[in-house]
Amino acid sequence: MKISKRNFIKASGASLATLSLAGTAFAGSTNKSKVTPETELKNITTNVTAITPAERMARIKKAQRLMEKFNIAAIILEPGAAMDYFSGIQWWRSERVTALIIPRTGDIGVICPFFEEPSIRETLSIGDDVRVWQEHESPFEKIKHFLSDRGLKKGKIGFENSVRFFALKGTMALLPAMQDVSAEPITRGCRIIKSQHELQLMHKANEVTLTAYAHVWKKLEIGMTPSQVKEIMTNAQSALGGKGIWNMALVNEASAYPHGTHQKQVIKEGSIVLMDCGCNVHGYQSDISRTFVVGEPSKHQRKIWQTVRTGQNIAFEKAQIGVEAGAVDDAVRKHYQTLGFGPDYKLPGLSHRTGHGIGMEGHESVNFVHGEKEKLAAGMCFSNEPGIYIPGKFGVRLEDCIYMTANGPRWFTVPADSLDDPIGKVEKL
Repeated sequence: MKISKRNFIKASGASLATLSLAGTAFAGSTNKSKVTPETELKNITTNVTAITPAERMARIKKAQRLMEKFNIAAIILEPGAAMDYFSGIQWWRSERVTALIIPRTGDIGVICPFFEEPSIRETLSIGDDVRVWQEHESPFEKIKHFLSDRGLKKGKIGFENSVRFFALKGTMALLPAMQDVSAEPITRGCRIIKSQHELQLMHKANEVTLTAYAHVWKKLEIGMTPSQVKEIMTNAQSALGGKGIWNMALVNEASAYPHGTHQKQVIKEGSIVLMDCGCNVHGYQSDISRTFVVGEPSKHQRKIWQTVRTGQNIAFEKAQIGVEAGAVDDAVRKHYQTLGFGPDYKLPGLSHRTGHGIGMEGHESVNFVHGEKEKLAAGMCFSNEPGIYIPGKFGVRLEDCIYMTANGPRWFTVPADSLDDPIGKVEKL
C-alpha cells in the first residue's frame, strides 16, 4: 500500500514545520508532541501601529483636492469603512442617522444622536465639530445647518454609494438648491491607492491568517466537522492578534460550491477541505484560501489543485502596471478553456471573478473581472483567487493577496507549490 506523506507524518510522530515569521517557507519536520496549541500561540501584531491622526488629516486634504477637481461642495458618509478611513470613527448603522461631512474647504463635521456623542468621540481621531440631535429632532436639519455654516447652500453634494436612500432623501429635501451626486470619485480616489503604512497593516493581517493556516493544517483529522475546523482557525487567528475574524471550511462535495452548502459533511480519508479565512489588523483585512486533502490525494485532486495554482501564476504575471484589470481574469479563463473548463463561467470551471480589491473592506473596487477597464497602478491591492469547481465532486480554490508596485505585483503571502506542502510563506514587505 502506498503511504502518503501525511499518513507517514501521523505514523512516525512527525509534523509539518511551522511558519517562519521572517518569511521562510514551511518545510522540514518536528515532533508531533511539540505542535503548539492555540492557547500557546503568541500575538504577532504588537510591532505594528494604527493609522495616526496626521495620516487621516492628509486623507481629508486629498479628498478636498478631489472635491475641488470634481466641483463637489461636500461629501456625506454613513458609518462604515469610509467613515473610519477619514475620521477614525468606528460605529454602526441604525435608524438613527450618524453622518460624517467633509466640506470642500474647512473642518469636517459629525452629526449624531445626543446620547451617542460620548461613544462617537471615543474613536473620533480628528476634528471636534460634533453636532447632536435629540430624539424628537431631525438629523437632516443639523446637516443643513452644518453646510450653511461652511457657506455651502448650492452646488453638488456627494453621497457615498452605500448611504441609505432615506438618509439621502431626508438630506436633499432640505437642500433644494443643491444636487446630489456620487461621492465615489472622492472616496475611491483616496482609498484605492494604499500607503506604505496601510500595506504594512495588510501584510500583518495576512501573516496572522497564514500562520493560523499552518496551525490548522497540522490538526486536521478524519472525523472532524467543518465547524470544528473553523473553531480551530478562529482561535488561532485570535491568539495571533487578528480581529474581526471570519472563516469558512467546505468539505468534500461542499467544496464545489464557492460559498458552501447546508449539506452536512465530515472529513474522511481523501477528503478535500477548502478553507477561506481572514481577519483584520487595525482595520485592514486579510483574505486567504487554502485547499487541503486529508490523507493521500487522488491523481484527479492533484491535477485540479496544480491547475488552479497555475491559474494564480497566470493572474500574477498578467497583473502589470497599466494593464486593464479585466485582462487578468481573461488570461486565466483563456488557459482554463484550453484544458476543457468553461468557457466563461460555465461549470466545471471558474464560476466567479479571479479577484477583488481589498483594504479596509474584504471586497473593494477594482475587480479582476471580465470587462473591468480600470488600469492597474502602484498601491492597488487585490485578491488572486482563481478556482475550479466540479459539481458533485469537489472544488479547489487557492487565494493569496497581491499589491501593485511601480515594478509590478508582489505577494503578501507566497502561494504553496505543492498539495503535499500546501501552506506557502509570508513574503517580506
